[in-house]
Amino acid sequence: MTIQARIGDVTERIARRSHDSRSLYLDRIRSAADKGPQRSRLACGNLAHGFAACAPGDKAALSGDVVPNLGIITAYNDMLSAHQPYERYPDLIRQAAHEVGAVAQVAGGVPAMCDGVTQGQEGMELSLFSRDIIAMSAAIGLSHQMFDAAVFMGICDKIVPGLLIAALSFGHLPAIFIPAGPMTTGISNDEKAKTRQLFAEGKVGRDELLESESKSYHGPGTCTFYGTANSNQMLMEIMGLHMPGASFVNPGTPLREALTREATQRALAITALGNEFTPVGEIIDVKAIVNGVIGLHTTGGSTNHTMHLVAMANAAGIKLTWNDISELSDVVPLLARVYPNGKADVNHFQAAGGLGFVIRELLNEGYLHRDVKTVYGSDLSGYTVEAKLDAEGNVHRDPVPEISGDENVVAPFSKAFSSNGGLKVLSGNLGKSVIKISAVAKERHIIEAPARVFHTQEEFLAAFSRKEMTGDIAAVVRFMGPKACGMPELHKLTPALGILQDRGHKVALITDGRMSGASGKIPAAIHLTPEAAEAGPIARIQDGDMIRLNAITGELTVMVDEAEFAARTPAVQDMSAHQVGVGRDLFAAFRANVSSADTGAHVFGA
Repeated sequence: MTIQARIGDVTERIARRSHDSRSLYLDRIRSAADKGPQRSRLACGNLAHGFAACAPGDKAALSGDVVPNLGIITAYNDMLSAHQPYERYPDLIRQAAHEVGAVAQVAGGVPAMCDGVTQGQEGMELSLFSRDIIAMSAAIGLSHQMFDAAVFMGICDKIVPGLLIAALSFGHLPAIFIPAGPMTTGISNDEKAKTRQLFAEGKVGRDELLESESKSYHGPGTCTFYGTANSNQMLMEIMGLHMPGASFVNPGTPLREALTREATQRALAITALGNEFTPVGEIIDVKAIVNGVIGLHTTGGSTNHTMHLVAMANAAGIKLTWNDISELSDVVPLLARVYPNGKADVNHFQAAGGLGFVIRELLNEGYLHRDVKTVYGSDLSGYTVEAKLDAEGNVHRDPVPEISGDENVVAPFSKAFSSNGGLKVLSGNLGKSVIKISAVAKERHIIEAPARVFHTQEEFLAAFSRKEMTGDIAAVVRFMGPKACGMPELHKLTPALGILQDRGHKVALITDGRMSGASGKIPAAIHLTPEAAEAGPIARIQDGDMIRLNAITGELTVMVDEAEFAARTPAVQDMSAHQVGVGRDLFAAFRANVSSADTGAHVFGA
C-alpha cells in the first residue's frame, strides 16, 4: 500500500532539507566501513591491551580479523528498577556469543539516573544533560576500535536517546538495543494518582503516600505507565533496532532471556564479516525517523521526544523540526490508551496485542513506511508479530491476532480513539511550545485565564498552600529552560494544578521547563522557546495578563497590546543557587552551550 499522502509529503520535505547533511553523514560512515575490521588497524601493543584480560581462547580469536567481537555498552546500576535486571546480561551475552564462535566484551558503562528519584529534587537539573553525557560515555567505550558490532542496554528517559546518539556516531557498526522489560503490574495508576492528590490536599499523610508509591513501583523493571522510558522502547522497536516483539516482555522470564540471547547472535550475524552487513547508520534514515514520530503519536507517547527525536535525527544527519512532528500528529490516529492517556498500563497494552498489533494496523492503512531496513533482516512487516518460546526454549514468532484483546486499550484503525495523536506545537507572541492533549478533556483544549507568574515550583506550591489561587489561572513557571537550570521536569506541580482544575477553575501551565511523558489532564504548554534566561517573551509576562492557549488551532498568545508588551523590560533571575550542589557546578559548560528546545536541547552543534 502506498504511504498516506501527508506522511509522504512530510517525509519528502525532511529528506530535501537533510540532503546535504545526510549525504555527508553517509559518506563518513561508509568510509569507516570500507576500512575493514577495526582491530586490524591496531598496533600489537594496542591489541594486547585490548584482550589482556580475556580468556585464552578469546585472546586467540581476537588476534585475527575473522572472529567478530561484540561490544557491550551497559547502563546497568541496581538503584534503577528498570536497569537492575542488566546486572547478569553481560555473562549471558558472552555465553551466547561463544555459542556462535564469537567474542563479547563490555566496552563501557554509562551513567543512568532515575527521574523518579530526582523528580522535584535538585538532581533533576542534571537529567536532560545526562543524555549527552551518556552519548559521550558510550563513545569512549567504543573508541577503542576493538568491535565489529555493539549491543546497547538501556531503558529510561535520557538513556536510550543518549545511547542512540552514540550508536549513530559509530554508524558504520551494526547495533542492536536490548531491553529489560517492564515490572509486573502493581496498584492501578488511578489509585496512585488519587493518593497523591489527597496528600496535596492534606487529607492523607506521608506514610499513606509512601505505601501507595511502593505498591506502584514495587520490583525490577520499567515503571509501567507510558512515560518516556516505555516510549523509548516503542521507538527502538518501530525504528527497527529491537528484535521484533522484544519491548514489553517482563524481566526474569525465560522469554526475556531467550530474546537477549537471540539479539546477541543477531548482532554478530550482521557485522561486516558476514553476508548481512547492516550498519546502524543505514537503518536510521529519514523513513525510520518518520516511523518513530508516527509511533510516538499513535501510542500517545512522551513529550520529551519532541526534543530527543530531533537530537537523535541530528546525529544521523537528518533535520527534523517541531513543525514536522506537529504536522504528522494532525493525521496519525491514536490507537493506544495507556496511562496517563487511559487506565491501562504497558502490561495490559502488551496483553491486548501490543506494538505488533499497532504496527500491523498502521502498515495496512499506509501510515508507516514499510520499506525500511531493520536489525531483523526484514522490512517493517517483520514486526507485526508477537514473540513466544518454542519447545526447545528458543524464540519463535506468530502473527499478531487479527482482533484486539481489549479495544479499550489497543484499537483497530477503524475504531481509533482519536483522529490525531494529540501532540501539538503551539505558536504565537510567546514563541513556540508543545502540548500533549491526548489525556486532556476536550472542553479544556481552549483556555483563557489570567497569568500568575512564578520562578520556581516551590513558589507556586507555597502560594497554593496559602490558598491564594481562588479562580482561573494560567500558571507561568519560568527560568526553567535548559540554559537557566537544565530544564527540569515540573511534576511537583501536577497534584496542585489538578486540584484547582477539579474545583471548576480554568487551569493551564505555561513553562520553559518540562513535564515529560507523565503529563496528564492539565493543559500544559511546555518547552517554551525562547526561554526566559535568553530574554524570551515569557520573561515579559506579568501577573494578570490574559493568556490564550488554544490546542485546536495551535495558538499560545499573551493578550496584551503589542507595543506595550514589546516595551516591557524582561524579568531577570539570579540563578546562582542552581549552579552549585549535587554536581551542578560541573555542568556550567552545558548550560552555556546547550541548543534551544526545538533544536533538540543538545550540546553537539548543528
